Amino acid sequence: MSREREIYRVTVVGGVANLLLMGLKFTAGIAGHSGAMLADAVHSLSDFITDAVVLVFVGISARPQDRSHDFGHGKFETVATLFIGLALAAAAVGIVVNGAGKLAAWLQGASLPSPGRIALWCALLSIVVKEGLYRYTARKGKALASKAVVANAWHHRSDALSSIGAAIGIAGAIFLGERWTVLDPIASIVVGALLVKVAWELLGPSIGELTEQSLPDETEKDILELIESVEGVSEPHNLRTRRIGNHIAAEVHIRLDGALPLSKAHEKASAIERLFEGRYGKGSHMIIHMEPCNSKE
Repeated sequence: MSREREIYRVTVVGGVANLLLMGLKFTAGIAGHSGAMLADAVHSLSDFITDAVVLVFVGISARPQDRSHDFGHGKFETVATLFIGLALAAAAVGIVVNGAGKLAAWLQGASLPSPGRIALWCALLSIVVKEGLYRYTARKGKALASKAVVANAWHHRSDALSSIGAAIGIAGAIFLGERWTVLDPIASIVVGALLVKVAWELLGPSIGELTEQSLPDETEKDILELIESVEGVSEPHNLRTRRIGNHIAAEVHIRLDGALPLSKAHEKASAIERLFEGRYGKGSHMIIHMEPCNSKE
């Protein structure tokens, strides 16, 4: 099965589960009078939306290079990851604001309804389902080297964490009495804060890639060592790197014996390119500028 079809399959499984959980959570939140469960339902809605985003953008990113995209369409997958992070951040902020509003009302003397047990059972079911989806999606995402799929896996995990917080708050509000109904909105605030952190961890690398951030120092060092392993090649310098989706691109200057025939110099450059593609994947690109050893450029 092709990489694109595998990603579609993983995402569709998650999308169907999110759609079913979303309907169940909204029903349980309304019927059980639980703000924490309704917040969790909103989170599942954001999960469903991000599944759709992945399906659209990963299909585009799988297209080969063409006249309009000489380096391929890999960054569309990065755009999908960015959208997932933004959707998660928006859902997290909404959850915190909603919970804070209820907490403020409680502090001013308002009474909060005690959630029903249907909300608790729904939260417990969501924990099991979403943790299972996280493990399945994360495993597939790593195997497929897809940042968008891995990001979507963390969206599943964040929903499981959201449901854990909701379950704790709902259970406390049910079993500890009316004075503790405030645990429901407090749980939604805590969950929202955790989701903000997860969203930032997704947004940071995506923003870095879209703004042409260089690869980590360890990766650049590995590239230089790989180049120097080719006999007759020395002093690799002026290395420039960036990421394109799940591939990387690099430009580098190397020094060769100035008396070397052009055909031999080409062989050296081709050997470096083969090593580079073998290490970082066939879709990776390297541009090599050759200089004679006595050059000061």
